[in-house]
Formats: sequence, C-alpha cells, structure tokens
Amino acid sequence: MTILGGTHQVKFGASTIEYELVYAPRKTLSIHVHPDSSVLVKAPLGTDAPRIEAFVLKKAAWVLKHQRQFQDYPVPNPLPKRYVSGEAYRYLGRQYRLKVVEDDIERVQLSRGFLTVSVADTNGKKRIAELLDGWFHAQARRIFEERLAVCFSRVESLGIEYPQITIREMKARWGSCSAKRSISLNLKLIHVPKDLIDYVVLHELCHLKELNHGPKFYALLDKVLPDWRDRKRHLDGMPLT
Repeated sequence: MTILGGTHQVKFGASTIEYELVYAPRKTLSIHVHPDSSVLVKAPLGTDAPRIEAFVLKKAAWVLKHQRQFQDYPVPNPLPKRYVSGEAYRYLGRQYRLKVVEDDIERVQLSRGFLTVSVADTNGKKRIAELLDGWFHAQARRIFEERLAVCFSRVESLGIEYPQITIREMKARWGSCSAKRSISLNLKLIHVPKDLIDYVVLHELCHLKELNHGPKFYALLDKVLPDWRDRKRHLDGMPLT
C-alpha cells in the first residue's frame, strides 16, 4: 500500500528542490532523481515532515548534481532503423526482435518474441518500413479505441461526451485535446505499456472537463487516477523520438 504525500519544496542555498512524496510500508527513507529531473521521495508510513525535510536537505547536493547530469547528457535519440532481422522494436512495453522473411504474401505477425515481416523482397527496406508502419498504425487504432472505452467509464458520470480519437506523430507531447472535443494521441504510445496509455487518455479526458492545468484539473485527475504521478514519471523517462 502506498499513500501519496503531495508535492513539497526545500531551499538549498540559491536552489529550490521540488519533490513528490510517497508513503509506503518500508523502514528507510529513499530519494530518486528521474531523467526528466523530477524527484521522488519514499518514506515509511507515519514519518513526520521535519524528518523528511532534513533527509532531503542532506541529499540536496546529490540531487542537484544528478539533475545537472541529466540536463547535460539527455537520453540520446535512437539510431535510425535499418529494417533488418535482429533489430529491436517495442510494442505495449515489451521488446520484440524483427525477423524479415521472404514470402509472396506480405504481412506482419507478432509471436514468441518476434515481429515477423513477410515480404517479397527482403532487401526492399522501403517496403518493409511501409508494412511495419501500417501494422503499428492499425494496432494503435485498435488499442487506443479499446483504452478509451475503458477509461471513459471513469469520467462518464462527469457529463463528458465520448470523444473521437485522432492518431498523429508528435514531437513534443504524448497527447492533446482540441476545442472541438476530440483527442489526439501520439502514435508512439503504442510502444509503451497499457497503463501509461491509460494515463495519457485520462489526462486528455479530464481536459474535456477542465481545459487548463489549474487546481480543478489536478483535483479531477487525482479523483479518476490516484496514481497518475507515478505513471507520468514512468512515461517521462521514455523518449518521444
């Protein structure tokens, strides 16, 4: 069992360290710095605030050092795909190896840890790329519609209308919503686990009720998805490229 303790701040010299606090059934305090520079503190159940703040201050120099390192050395962009057997591809959080095989019937199949592309010419990289792109788009449409149906049940009582989904490739965000009450989802979400897709979908569904990132929006998100902060941290550690 974990209990969310909210967002807190401590001053360390000229710097301010903001951290999310989580209480859990553990014996010691711990602190983590994520690639997006966010800070998570885990504390034993019942730990008083002064003890937690003193712990964060004690680790402040270490936290700032790691935040600077993440800023100076961001997660590198993946290498361009070569569309050859053995390459790694992610689908719903699991890694699969590409297998390119010669076949008169062109198709993409997923089984036993392999993403198998059957193609007439195994050297035709453009065609292999087209087949994979089409397959990922089709899976994204199916999975995103499925997750929307599941997530909508959490907000239906709020008077939100069932939205349309648009799937796009985005460079800077995982999802967005428009004034026309539609939701856009990044195609690359098909690479992450379903619980992270649900976070993005619910985030955008909440925006259909509260258009900005004000207190009412976060109160609503807390209500429909209490562990959204943990899911966000996990997602923030994944490259958009």
